[in-house]
Amino acid sequence: MFNLETGTLMLILFAVLLAIRVPVAFSLGLSALFAMWQMGFGLDLVGDLLASGITKFSLLAIPFFILAGILMGTAGMADRMIRFFRVLIGSLPGGMGLVGVVVSLFWGAVSGSGPASVAAIGPMVIRGMVEDGYPKAFAAAMVCTGAALSIVIPPSIGLVIYGVIAEVSIGDLFIAAILPGAVMGALMLAALPVVSRQRAVAKTSNLAELAPMPYGEFNFPKRLWLSFMDAVWGLLTPVVILGGIYSGIFTPTEAAIVAVVYALFIGFFVYRSLTIPSLFDALIDASASSAVVMLVVTFASLFGWVVTVDDVVGRYSEGLLALSSSEWMIMLVMAIILLIAGMFMDAVTIMFISLPIFLPVVRALEWDPIWFGVFLMINLAIGLFTPPVGINLFVAANVAKLSLERIAVAAVPFLVTSLIGLVIIAGWPELTTYLLAWMK
Repeated sequence: MFNLETGTLMLILFAVLLAIRVPVAFSLGLSALFAMWQMGFGLDLVGDLLASGITKFSLLAIPFFILAGILMGTAGMADRMIRFFRVLIGSLPGGMGLVGVVVSLFWGAVSGSGPASVAAIGPMVIRGMVEDGYPKAFAAAMVCTGAALSIVIPPSIGLVIYGVIAEVSIGDLFIAAILPGAVMGALMLAALPVVSRQRAVAKTSNLAELAPMPYGEFNFPKRLWLSFMDAVWGLLTPVVILGGIYSGIFTPTEAAIVAVVYALFIGFFVYRSLTIPSLFDALIDASASSAVVMLVVTFASLFGWVVTVDDVVGRYSEGLLALSSSEWMIMLVMAIILLIAGMFMDAVTIMFISLPIFLPVVRALEWDPIWFGVFLMINLAIGLFTPPVGINLFVAANVAKLSLERIAVAAVPFLVTSLIGLVIIAGWPELTTYLLAWMK
C-alpha cells in the first residue's frame, strides 16, 4: 500500500543506521530498499535505478580527478610547490603560516579532494610551521581548513556532483567559484595573528632541511628563480586544467583525463619520480577512493528516486518555504541544516539528500543556481573540519600524530573566519557571478 509517510520513515531509518555506524553507502541503500518495499514496488527496479544513477558522463570526472591528484602528489609536485612558496613568501610576517594558506589554495586547484590535499601537503606544511614557531595543533588545523577549500576551488569534485544533480554547467560553476575561494583563503590569513604571540621566536626558514635542493645556498633572487623553475610544472597545472575548460578546448570531464595524462607526463618524463610500482600503488589508491565516492553516489541515486516518488521533495520544500516570507531566514535555515549535517555526514551524501529538497526552493525564490552551488560548497567545506565526522580532521590527526580533539579546538579561529566568509558569499551574490559575467 502506497504510504505518503514512507519517505519520512526512510529518512528516520537512514539516521538510525548512521547512528549505529553502518557505512553511509549501505545506510542509503538499505533505507531506500525498505521504502520501496513499503510502497509495494518490486525489487526488480533496483538494478535499473542503480545503473541509471551511475551512468552519467559527467561523473567520469570524479575518478579521473582523484587519480590526477594522487599522481601529482606521488610525482612530488606538492613538495616542489611548497619549496617555491617558502622561498617566495616564507620570510614575510606569518612565515610558514602564510605559505601553508597559499599552498592550500594552489593544491586545491590540483587535487579537488579535501582529504587527499591534507595527505599531500600536510606533512611538509605542518613540519615547516612547527619549525617556524607555530603550535603543532594549530598547524594541523590550518592544513585541515585550507584543504577543505579543495571542494570550493575548481576543479572541485563537489562542484561536479552538484552540476550533475542540479543540471547546471560544471564549467560555469568552476568559473564562479574562483573569487569566493580566494576570499575564503584570504580570510584564513586573518586567523594567523591569533597565534602570532604564541610563536616563540621569529625564525628564518630552514631551506636546507625542508628543501634539500642546490638553490639553498644562493642569494634570494637566484634561490627564487631556481625554486620557481623546479616548481613551474606544478604551478602550471591549474592553468592547463582550468584554461582548457574556460577556453572551450575540452569539457570538465575531458579535463580530468587531460589532468591524468599531464601528471603521467610530468612524473615519468620531467621529474622522473614516477615508477611502474608507484604508478600501480597510485592506481590502487585512486580506485579505492573513487569506489567509496561512487558507491555513495550509486545508492544515493536510489535514495533520491524514493524521495521523488514519495513526494518528500514537495512536502519538505513547501514546509521550508512556509517557514518565513524572508529569503534571508530561509537561507539561514538551509545553512544551519547543512552545517549540522556536515558534522555527521560526508559532502556527497549531504548533496544527494538535501538538494532534491533545496533546489525547488532555489527555483521558487528565483535564486541563481550557480551562486547557490558555491554557497552550498562553502557550507560543506566547513563540515570537512568540524567534529565528530570531519574527515579532514581524521587525516590530519594521522599525519600530525595528534588527537582529533586537539586539532578541532585549534581550528576554532578558522571556523570563525570561514563563517564570516559564508556570510559574505550569502550577502554578496555578485562576488560569485561577477567573473562568470565578465568572461561571457
